[in-house]
Amino acid sequence: MHSLLVSMALHRLFQLSSLLRSAVALTLRRNVGLSAVVFNRAMELDPVQKLFLDKIRDYNTKSKLSGGVVDAGPAYEKNVAEEITKLQRLYGGGDLAKFPSFKFPDPKLDETVPK
Repeated sequence: MHSLLVSMALHRLFQLSSLLRSAVALTLRRNVGLSAVVFNRAMELDPVQKLFLDKIRDYNTKSKLSGGVVDAGPAYEKNVAEEITKLQRLYGGGDLAKFPSFKFPDPKLDETVPK
């Protein structure tokens, strides 16, 4: 009887220790991830990284102002129009900017009476 109680107590202790170990591991993982983000923001960026990010941000603002591709000339617009015409000819027309709608009717099933 005594050995049964001891083994149950040890089993319960191992369960609690594994639960505690997983909780500690999760907390450490979250804290390390958060501190890495804070540390990276606190550090000064490499000059090449800074230049790259500045160019991306500049392109983003120009793209929003132009409403599309930045510095697209008439040759680009003509090429896009030709490609759209080709696609409409190949795929039977329609609006290529809109996702097609599909309709799948339910099949007619005949009811059979079991014998």
